[in-house]
Amino acid sequence: MSAQPRLAPGTSRRRRLVAAAAALPILFGALAACGYGSDTSDDAADASPSSAPAAGAKKLSADEVRIGYFPNLTHATALVGLKEGFFQKELGATKIKQSTFNAGPAEIEALNAGSIDIGWIGPSPAINGYTQSKGTSLRIISGSASGGVKLVVNPKKITSLADVKGKKIATPQLGNTQDVALLAWIKSQGWKVDAQSGKGDVSVVRTDNKITPDAYANGSIDGAWVPEPTASKLVSEGAKVLLDESTLWPDNKFVITNVIVSQKFLTDHPDVVEAVLRGSVKTNAWINANSDQAKADANAQLKALTQKALPADQLDPAWKSITLLDDPLAKTAQEEADHAVSAGLLKAPKLDGLYDLTLLNKVLKEQGQPAVDAAGLGKQ
Repeated sequence: MSAQPRLAPGTSRRRRLVAAAAALPILFGALAACGYGSDTSDDAADASPSSAPAAGAKKLSADEVRIGYFPNLTHATALVGLKEGFFQKELGATKIKQSTFNAGPAEIEALNAGSIDIGWIGPSPAINGYTQSKGTSLRIISGSASGGVKLVVNPKKITSLADVKGKKIATPQLGNTQDVALLAWIKSQGWKVDAQSGKGDVSVVRTDNKITPDAYANGSIDGAWVPEPTASKLVSEGAKVLLDESTLWPDNKFVITNVIVSQKFLTDHPDVVEAVLRGSVKTNAWINANSDQAKADANAQLKALTQKALPADQLDPAWKSITLLDDPLAKTAQEEADHAVSAGLLKAPKLDGLYDLTLLNKVLKEQGQPAVDAAGLGKQ
Protein backbone atom coordinates (compact mmCIF):
# COMPACT_ATOMS: atom_id res chain seq x y z
CA MET A 1 0.00 0.00 0.00
CA SER A 2 1.35 3.45 -0.75
CA ALA A 3 2.16 5.86 2.05
CA GLN A 4 -0.73 7.90 3.34
CA PRO A 5 -0.73 11.66 2.71
CA ARG A 6 -0.53 14.23 5.47
CA LEU A 7 -3.94 15.72 6.07
CA ALA A 8 -4.66 19.41 6.05
CA PRO A 9 -5.42 21.39 9.24
CA GLY A 10 -8.83 20.69 10.73
CA THR A 11 -8.32 16.92 10.67
CA SER A 12 -9.85 16.42 14.13
CA ARG A 13 -13.13 18.05 13.15
CA ARG A 14 -12.98 16.26 9.81
CA ARG A 15 -12.53 12.91 11.53
CA ARG A 16 -15.66 13.42 13.58
CA LEU A 17 -17.68 14.42 10.53
CA VAL A 18 -16.52 11.52 8.41
CA ALA A 19 -17.04 9.12 11.29
CA ALA A 20 -20.55 10.43 11.75
CA ALA A 21 -21.41 10.03 8.12
CA ALA A 22 -19.84 6.62 7.80
CA ALA A 23 -21.69 5.27 10.80
CA LEU A 24 -25.16 6.55 10.08
CA PRO A 25 -27.86 6.48 7.41
CA ILE A 26 -28.85 9.56 5.48
CA LEU A 27 -32.35 10.69 4.75
CA PHE A 28 -32.56 10.19 1.05
CA GLY A 29 -32.36 6.48 0.41
CA ALA A 30 -32.12 2.89 1.46
CA LEU A 31 -28.66 1.97 2.66
CA ALA A 32 -26.42 -0.82 1.53
CA ALA A 33 -24.21 -2.54 4.03
CA CYS A 34 -20.46 -2.71 4.16
CA GLY A 35 -20.33 -5.33 1.45
CA TYR A 36 -19.51 -5.00 -2.17
CA GLY A 37 -21.85 -7.46 -3.79
CA SER A 38 -21.37 -11.10 -4.63
CA ASP A 39 -22.52 -13.72 -7.06
CA THR A 40 -24.75 -15.32 -4.46
CA SER A 41 -28.37 -14.57 -3.70
CA ASP A 42 -30.18 -14.19 -0.41
CA ASP A 43 -30.85 -17.91 -0.37
CA ALA A 44 -29.34 -20.12 2.30
CA ALA A 45 -25.75 -21.06 1.66
CA ASP A 46 -24.60 -24.65 1.95
CA ALA A 47 -23.26 -25.24 5.44
CA SER A 48 -19.62 -26.17 5.74
CA PRO A 49 -18.88 -29.74 6.80
CA SER A 50 -17.75 -28.46 10.20
CA SER A 51 -21.22 -26.98 10.79
CA ALA A 52 -22.66 -30.44 11.50
CA PRO A 53 -23.34 -31.01 15.23
CA ALA A 54 -21.02 -33.49 16.91
CA ALA A 55 -22.44 -36.84 17.94
CA GLY A 56 -23.83 -36.71 21.47
CA ALA A 57 -23.70 -32.91 21.64
CA LYS A 58 -26.27 -31.18 23.85
CA LYS A 59 -28.91 -29.00 22.23
CA LEU A 60 -29.50 -25.50 23.57
CA SER A 61 -32.91 -23.81 23.90
CA ALA A 62 -33.42 -23.58 20.12
CA ASP A 63 -33.30 -26.41 17.59
CA GLU A 64 -31.71 -24.07 15.05
CA VAL A 65 -30.09 -20.66 14.76
CA ARG A 66 -30.27 -18.85 11.42
CA ILE A 67 -27.14 -16.83 10.71
CA GLY A 68 -26.77 -14.21 7.96
CA TYR A 69 -23.59 -12.71 6.55
CA PHE A 70 -21.94 -11.51 3.34
CA PRO A 71 -19.37 -13.47 1.32
CA ASN A 72 -16.86 -10.67 1.89
CA LEU A 73 -13.52 -10.45 3.70
CA THR A 74 -14.96 -7.92 6.14
CA HIS A 75 -17.19 -10.77 7.33
CA ALA A 76 -14.16 -12.98 8.00
CA THR A 77 -15.40 -13.85 11.49
CA ALA A 78 -18.42 -15.58 10.02
CA LEU A 79 -16.51 -17.13 7.11
CA VAL A 80 -13.70 -18.55 9.22
CA GLY A 81 -15.76 -19.40 12.29
CA LEU A 82 -18.17 -21.47 10.24
CA LYS A 83 -15.42 -23.25 8.32
CA GLU A 84 -13.32 -24.04 11.38
CA GLY A 85 -16.34 -25.10 13.42
CA PHE A 86 -16.01 -22.57 16.26
CA PHE A 87 -19.70 -21.69 16.21
CA GLN A 88 -20.96 -25.25 15.95
CA LYS A 89 -18.75 -26.38 18.83
CA GLU A 90 -20.30 -23.75 21.11
CA LEU A 91 -23.83 -24.47 19.90
CA GLY A 92 -23.66 -28.18 20.55
CA ALA A 93 -26.59 -29.95 18.87
CA THR A 94 -28.33 -26.69 17.95
CA LYS A 95 -28.06 -26.59 14.17
CA ILE A 96 -26.82 -23.65 12.09
CA LYS A 97 -28.65 -22.46 9.01
CA GLN A 98 -26.60 -20.05 6.91
CA SER A 99 -27.86 -17.34 4.57
CA THR A 100 -25.74 -14.96 2.53
CA PHE A 101 -26.72 -11.46 1.41
CA ASN A 102 -25.50 -8.88 -1.07
CA ALA A 103 -26.62 -5.78 0.83
CA GLY A 104 -27.62 -4.64 4.29
CA PRO A 105 -31.25 -3.71 3.59
CA ALA A 106 -31.99 -7.26 2.43
CA GLU A 107 -30.43 -8.68 5.59
CA ILE A 108 -32.41 -6.27 7.78
CA GLU A 109 -35.59 -7.29 5.96
CA ALA A 110 -34.76 -10.94 6.61
CA LEU A 111 -34.17 -10.22 10.28
CA ASN A 112 -37.43 -8.32 10.56
CA ALA A 113 -39.30 -11.11 8.78
CA GLY A 114 -37.87 -13.75 11.10
CA SER A 115 -35.88 -15.43 8.33
CA ILE A 116 -32.59 -14.98 10.21
CA ASP A 117 -31.86 -14.56 13.90
CA ILE A 118 -28.30 -13.23 14.00
CA GLY A 119 -26.32 -11.41 11.33
CA TRP A 120 -22.99 -9.82 10.45
CA ILE A 121 -23.69 -6.42 8.91
CA GLY A 122 -22.34 -2.90 8.40
CA PRO A 123 -23.00 -0.02 10.82
CA SER A 124 -25.27 2.06 8.60
CA PRO A 125 -27.94 -0.57 7.92
CA ALA A 126 -27.82 -1.72 11.54
CA ILE A 127 -28.49 1.79 12.83
CA ASN A 128 -30.99 2.45 10.07
CA GLY A 129 -32.88 -0.74 10.89
CA TYR A 130 -32.94 0.16 14.55
CA THR A 131 -34.17 3.71 14.05
CA GLN A 132 -36.74 2.78 11.41
CA SER A 133 -38.27 0.23 13.79
CA LYS A 134 -38.23 2.81 16.60
CA GLY A 135 -35.84 0.63 18.53
CA THR A 136 -37.83 -2.61 18.42
CA SER A 137 -36.18 -4.78 15.77
CA LEU A 138 -32.57 -5.49 16.71
CA ARG A 139 -29.61 -4.94 18.99
CA ILE A 140 -25.94 -4.62 18.15
CA ILE A 141 -24.31 -7.25 20.35
CA SER A 142 -20.68 -7.17 19.18
CA GLY A 143 -18.18 -5.71 16.82
CA SER A 144 -16.47 -7.90 14.24
CA ALA A 145 -14.17 -5.99 11.89
CA SER A 146 -12.57 -2.58 11.47
CA GLY A 147 -10.96 -0.88 8.48
CA GLY A 148 -10.69 -2.05 4.91
CA VAL A 149 -11.96 1.09 3.11
CA LYS A 150 -9.82 3.26 0.83
CA LEU A 151 -9.93 6.07 -1.69
CA VAL A 152 -8.07 4.66 -4.70
CA VAL A 153 -7.44 6.78 -7.79
CA ASN A 154 -5.97 6.87 -11.27
CA PRO A 155 -2.43 8.19 -10.65
CA LYS A 156 -2.32 9.74 -14.13
CA LYS A 157 -5.21 12.03 -13.21
CA ILE A 158 -4.97 12.42 -9.43
CA THR A 159 -1.76 12.78 -7.45
CA SER A 160 -2.99 14.71 -4.39
CA LEU A 161 -6.12 15.18 -2.31
CA ALA A 162 -6.66 18.55 -3.95
CA ASP A 163 -6.75 16.87 -7.36
CA VAL A 164 -9.96 15.04 -6.42
CA LYS A 165 -11.91 18.24 -7.09
CA GLY A 166 -13.48 18.07 -10.53
CA LYS A 167 -13.02 14.31 -10.84
CA LYS A 168 -15.44 11.35 -11.00
CA ILE A 169 -15.29 9.18 -7.88
CA ALA A 170 -17.32 6.00 -7.49
CA THR A 171 -19.06 4.72 -4.38
CA PRO A 172 -20.98 1.43 -4.08
CA GLN A 173 -24.49 2.82 -3.73
CA LEU A 174 -26.40 6.02 -3.03
CA GLY A 175 -26.43 6.44 0.73
CA ASN A 176 -24.34 3.41 1.64
CA THR A 177 -21.63 3.67 4.29
CA GLN A 178 -18.84 4.57 1.88
CA ASP A 179 -21.04 6.98 -0.08
CA VAL A 180 -21.85 8.93 3.08
CA ALA A 181 -18.20 8.92 4.13
CA LEU A 182 -17.14 10.38 0.78
CA LEU A 183 -19.86 13.04 0.90
CA ALA A 184 -18.74 14.06 4.37
CA TRP A 185 -15.07 14.15 3.34
CA ILE A 186 -15.95 16.32 0.33
CA LYS A 187 -17.79 18.70 2.65
CA SER A 188 -14.77 18.80 4.96
CA GLN A 189 -12.67 20.00 2.02
CA GLY A 190 -15.01 22.98 1.52
CA TRP A 191 -16.43 21.57 -1.71
CA LYS A 192 -20.10 21.18 -2.58
CA VAL A 193 -21.99 18.19 -4.00
CA ASP A 194 -25.71 17.58 -4.32
CA ALA A 195 -26.10 14.40 -2.28
CA GLN A 196 -28.87 12.85 -4.33
CA SER A 197 -27.58 13.52 -7.85
CA GLY A 198 -23.90 13.31 -6.96
CA LYS A 199 -23.22 16.43 -9.04
CA GLY A 200 -20.98 19.22 -7.87
CA ASP A 201 -17.32 20.01 -7.26
CA VAL A 202 -16.75 16.25 -7.30
CA SER A 203 -18.91 13.91 -9.38
CA VAL A 204 -19.99 11.07 -7.10
CA VAL A 205 -20.81 8.11 -9.34
CA ARG A 206 -22.79 5.33 -7.65
CA THR A 207 -21.50 2.07 -9.11
CA ASP A 208 -21.96 -1.53 -8.02
CA ASN A 209 -18.60 -2.81 -6.82
CA LYS A 210 -18.77 -5.70 -9.28
CA ILE A 211 -18.82 -3.12 -12.08
CA THR A 212 -16.37 -0.58 -10.59
CA PRO A 213 -13.18 -2.23 -11.97
CA ASP A 214 -14.59 -2.12 -15.51
CA ALA A 215 -15.69 1.49 -15.02
CA TYR A 216 -12.16 2.34 -13.90
CA ALA A 217 -10.59 0.48 -16.82
CA ASN A 218 -12.69 2.28 -19.43
CA GLY A 219 -12.19 5.71 -17.87
CA SER A 220 -15.79 6.22 -16.71
CA ILE A 221 -14.46 7.00 -13.23
CA ASP A 222 -11.21 8.51 -12.00
CA GLY A 223 -11.21 6.74 -8.65
CA ALA A 224 -13.38 5.11 -6.03
CA TRP A 225 -14.07 5.26 -2.28
CA VAL A 226 -14.60 1.55 -1.74
CA PRO A 227 -14.15 -1.33 0.70
CA GLU A 228 -12.03 -4.42 0.27
CA PRO A 229 -11.44 -6.36 -1.81
CA THR A 230 -12.62 -3.87 -4.46
CA ALA A 231 -9.91 -1.40 -3.45
CA SER A 232 -7.16 -3.98 -3.89
CA LYS A 233 -8.72 -5.15 -7.15
CA LEU A 234 -8.37 -1.59 -8.51
CA VAL A 235 -4.80 -1.32 -7.21
CA SER A 236 -3.93 -4.55 -9.01
CA GLU A 237 -5.10 -2.84 -12.19
CA GLY A 238 -2.92 0.24 -11.74
CA ALA A 239 -4.81 2.46 -9.28
CA LYS A 240 -3.06 3.97 -6.26
CA VAL A 241 -4.24 4.36 -2.67
CA LEU A 242 -4.66 8.09 -2.05
CA LEU A 243 -6.35 7.88 1.35
CA ASP A 244 -7.06 5.11 3.83
CA GLU A 245 -10.31 5.93 5.61
CA SER A 246 -8.90 4.64 8.90
CA THR A 247 -6.68 7.75 9.06
CA LEU A 248 -9.84 9.85 9.45
CA TRP A 249 -10.97 8.05 12.61
CA PRO A 250 -9.83 8.36 16.22
CA ASP A 251 -7.14 5.76 16.92
CA ASN A 252 -7.41 4.73 13.24
CA LYS A 253 -10.35 2.47 14.11
CA PHE A 254 -13.86 2.32 12.74
CA VAL A 255 -16.22 -0.61 12.67
CA ILE A 256 -17.04 -1.89 9.21
CA THR A 257 -18.91 -4.96 10.49
CA ASN A 258 -21.08 -5.48 13.59
CA VAL A 259 -23.02 -8.47 14.90
CA ILE A 260 -26.75 -7.90 15.31
CA VAL A 261 -29.55 -10.03 16.71
CA SER A 262 -33.32 -10.01 16.58
CA GLN A 263 -34.61 -8.69 19.89
CA LYS A 264 -37.17 -11.48 20.01
CA PHE A 265 -34.52 -14.15 19.50
CA LEU A 266 -32.30 -12.54 22.14
CA THR A 267 -35.18 -12.60 24.64
CA ASP A 268 -36.27 -16.15 23.82
CA HIS A 269 -32.84 -17.79 23.38
CA PRO A 270 -30.11 -15.92 25.27
CA ASP A 271 -28.11 -19.14 25.67
CA VAL A 272 -27.94 -19.54 21.88
CA VAL A 273 -26.90 -15.91 21.41
CA GLU A 274 -24.23 -16.34 24.07
CA ALA A 275 -22.93 -19.44 22.31
CA VAL A 276 -22.68 -17.59 18.98
CA LEU A 277 -20.85 -14.72 20.67
CA ARG A 278 -18.47 -17.14 22.35
CA GLY A 279 -17.79 -18.63 18.93
CA SER A 280 -17.25 -15.14 17.50
CA VAL A 281 -14.78 -14.14 20.20
CA LYS A 282 -12.86 -17.40 19.88
CA THR A 283 -12.85 -17.09 16.09
CA ASN A 284 -11.42 -13.56 16.20
CA ALA A 285 -8.73 -14.65 18.66
CA TRP A 286 -7.85 -17.60 16.41
CA ILE A 287 -7.75 -15.45 13.29
CA ASN A 288 -5.42 -12.95 14.93
CA ALA A 289 -3.13 -15.78 16.06
CA ASN A 290 -3.28 -17.74 12.78
CA SER A 291 -3.52 -15.07 10.13
CA ASP A 292 -2.24 -17.07 7.15
CA GLN A 293 -4.48 -20.07 7.75
CA ALA A 294 -7.45 -17.79 8.49
CA LYS A 295 -6.84 -15.92 5.24
CA ALA A 296 -6.79 -19.21 3.35
CA ASP A 297 -9.98 -20.32 5.09
CA ALA A 298 -11.76 -17.08 4.24
CA ASN A 299 -10.71 -17.32 0.61
CA ALA A 300 -11.83 -20.95 0.41
CA GLN A 301 -15.23 -19.93 1.75
CA LEU A 302 -15.44 -17.11 -0.79
CA LYS A 303 -14.74 -19.59 -3.56
CA ALA A 304 -17.40 -21.98 -2.24
CA LEU A 305 -19.98 -19.19 -2.00
CA THR A 306 -19.19 -17.17 -5.13
CA GLN A 307 -17.35 -19.71 -7.32
CA LYS A 308 -14.37 -17.35 -7.37
CA ALA A 309 -11.40 -17.08 -5.03
CA LEU A 310 -9.35 -13.90 -4.79
CA PRO A 311 -5.86 -13.93 -6.38
CA ALA A 312 -2.95 -13.26 -4.05
CA ASP A 313 -2.30 -9.73 -5.35
CA GLN A 314 -5.80 -8.77 -4.20
CA LEU A 315 -6.25 -11.07 -1.20
CA ASP A 316 -3.01 -10.21 0.62
CA PRO A 317 -3.31 -6.39 0.77
CA ALA A 318 -7.04 -6.58 1.43
CA TRP A 319 -6.54 -8.96 4.34
CA LYS A 320 -3.82 -6.79 5.88
CA SER A 321 -6.08 -3.73 5.93
CA ILE A 322 -8.83 -5.41 7.98
CA THR A 323 -8.65 -5.80 11.76
CA LEU A 324 -10.82 -8.37 13.50
CA LEU A 325 -12.13 -7.15 16.84
CA ASP A 326 -14.98 -7.70 19.32
CA ASP A 327 -15.49 -4.08 20.39
CA PRO A 328 -18.24 -2.30 18.39
CA LEU A 329 -16.55 1.03 19.25
CA ALA A 330 -19.83 2.48 20.49
CA LYS A 331 -18.23 5.39 22.33
CA THR A 332 -18.47 7.84 19.42
CA ALA A 333 -21.93 6.95 18.13
CA GLN A 334 -23.94 9.77 19.71
CA GLU A 335 -21.33 12.44 18.99
CA GLU A 336 -21.07 11.21 15.42
CA ALA A 337 -24.83 11.29 15.08
CA ASP A 338 -24.89 14.89 16.30
CA HIS A 339 -22.33 15.91 13.70
CA ALA A 340 -24.24 14.09 10.95
CA VAL A 341 -27.41 15.91 11.99
CA SER A 342 -25.67 19.28 11.93
CA ALA A 343 -24.40 18.47 8.45
CA GLY A 344 -27.97 17.81 7.33
CA LEU A 345 -27.35 14.15 6.59
CA LEU A 346 -30.12 12.68 8.72
CA LYS A 347 -32.84 13.46 11.21
CA ALA A 348 -31.85 13.26 14.84
CA PRO A 349 -31.88 9.53 15.64
CA LYS A 350 -32.76 7.98 18.98
CA LEU A 351 -29.94 5.54 19.60
CA ASP A 352 -30.70 4.69 23.23
CA GLY A 353 -30.73 0.92 23.60
CA LEU A 354 -29.02 0.25 20.29
CA TYR A 355 -26.37 -1.89 21.98
CA ASP A 356 -26.74 -4.84 24.34
CA LEU A 357 -23.23 -5.93 25.24
CA THR A 358 -24.15 -7.90 28.36
CA LEU A 359 -23.54 -11.35 26.90
CA LEU A 360 -20.45 -10.21 25.00
CA ASN A 361 -18.88 -8.87 28.18
CA LYS A 362 -19.72 -12.12 29.97
CA VAL A 363 -17.88 -14.04 27.26
CA LEU A 364 -14.95 -11.61 27.24
CA LYS A 365 -14.59 -11.98 31.01
CA GLU A 366 -14.51 -15.77 30.62
CA GLN A 367 -11.72 -15.36 28.06
CA GLY A 368 -9.75 -13.05 30.34
CA GLN A 369 -10.36 -10.00 28.15
CA PRO A 370 -11.50 -6.53 29.23
CA ALA A 371 -15.13 -5.49 28.94
CA VAL A 372 -16.28 -3.19 26.14
CA ASP A 373 -18.46 -0.13 26.64
CA ALA A 374 -21.83 0.79 25.12
CA ALA A 375 -21.10 4.49 25.77
CA GLY A 376 -24.49 5.14 27.32
CA LEU A 377 -26.32 3.64 24.33
CA GLY A 378 -26.87 0.22 25.88
CA LYS A 379 -30.12 -1.41 26.84
CA GLN A 380 -31.23 -0.12 30.23
